[in-house]
Amino acid sequence: MNESTRRDFLRTLGVSAAAMPFLMGLPSFAFGNPAPIRKKRLVILFSPDGIVPSTFWPDMPGTGFIFKESLKPLANYREKMLILKGVSDRVHGDGDNHMRGIGCLLTGVELFPGNVQGGSDTPAGWSSGISIDQEIKNYLQKNPATKTRFGSLEFGVMVPEHADTWTRMSYAGPNKPIAPIDDPYQMFNKLYGSMKDRELMKSVLDDLKQDMDKVRSQISKDDQRLLDDHMQLVREMEKDIASHKNEAVGHAVPQLEPGVRRDNDNMPRISKLQIDLMVSSFIADSCRIATLQYTNSVGQPRFTWLGITEGQHDLSHEPDSNATAQEKLTRINKWYAEQMAYLLKQLSETKEPDGSGTLLDNTTVIWTNELGQGNSHTLENIPWVLVGGGLGFKTGRYIDFKGVPHNRLLMELAHGFDHHITTFGNKDHCGQGVLGLK
Repeated sequence: MNESTRRDFLRTLGVSAAAMPFLMGLPSFAFGNPAPIRKKRLVILFSPDGIVPSTFWPDMPGTGFIFKESLKPLANYREKMLILKGVSDRVHGDGDNHMRGIGCLLTGVELFPGNVQGGSDTPAGWSSGISIDQEIKNYLQKNPATKTRFGSLEFGVMVPEHADTWTRMSYAGPNKPIAPIDDPYQMFNKLYGSMKDRELMKSVLDDLKQDMDKVRSQISKDDQRLLDDHMQLVREMEKDIASHKNEAVGHAVPQLEPGVRRDNDNMPRISKLQIDLMVSSFIADSCRIATLQYTNSVGQPRFTWLGITEGQHDLSHEPDSNATAQEKLTRINKWYAEQMAYLLKQLSETKEPDGSGTLLDNTTVIWTNELGQGNSHTLENIPWVLVGGGLGFKTGRYIDFKGVPHNRLLMELAHGFDHHITTFGNKDHCGQGVLGLK
């Protein structure tokens, strides 16, 4: 049963369009199809300003690596993990390393000339190519068997409203940056529709109860359980958003109050809400590709909940000899690892609607950065931490590639989706093909 037929069938039951996101991904509405193509998902998490190498990279490559402090929150996922060192951004051209770090991170190609001045280097504009997340999304959307409602979703946490080269990592094409949505209310509405009375926060699920009752008799018991789990997750998020509508996101719904994002004490709450919404979107099969961007290149979040009052970017400029700054930066990166760990836990504890294991079995989550280290602004040894079984990589390893261009990793991600591109971004950095992570 194709998507159009499924929709027609649901309409014959009198089910409203608002109920479709909850129902279209259920296996019961796939009867008559050939064996379904295995779901594969990709999530890319970004945090800024580099890492502390001494507290991040394990000492020895191989399978027996020991987690340093920054990565300890991910220790439970050792067997599902790839830690990649020596994957470097070889893209040169206009812009400072922060600008090229984020603008070339997923595109692998030079920035256009422009008038955004950064550091002591030449000014630059937007990236001159598509990003790998959008390349893969476009590939999946062309196939009816892998096409989803949105294709990709771009989440953010404290991403500035102003648009410049430092604030965007995803590109729909040359000169086409994609703004992440960092308002959980707005993302909730995108996924499930707006609510007429925001003061009462009337539940979307209450409005849909009659529709769900109509469908329940037409689906299997397993699907009934999955539908109940999905509805319960959305209801819990709805209550969470309602109970924290002022302090959790710091602004009225749905409009953003000017300047509120600079008061970042609510970052942990926003992060959790965005991750919960992302997992919900996977349950509904609304997308197969997602990004989650924490602040921006040259990001200055203040981790007050960790007892850190200095901005992250300021701390990242301190020399290695400043032990206090190094310790604080380690705690900051450990917090980012905790956010990844929370996402991995949610994915690993959620069953696939079609019974093919857990969401994590079919999802590869990547955590990366625009720099290898903040105080040197190096584009060598960009951190790449991959967890999950989505792309079929051989996991449980720490590998030092000793300086390969990151274009080859971006190509590998596409190959994981059976999208066998031979170059991506700047062709000069693709000559040796993929890294061979399988």
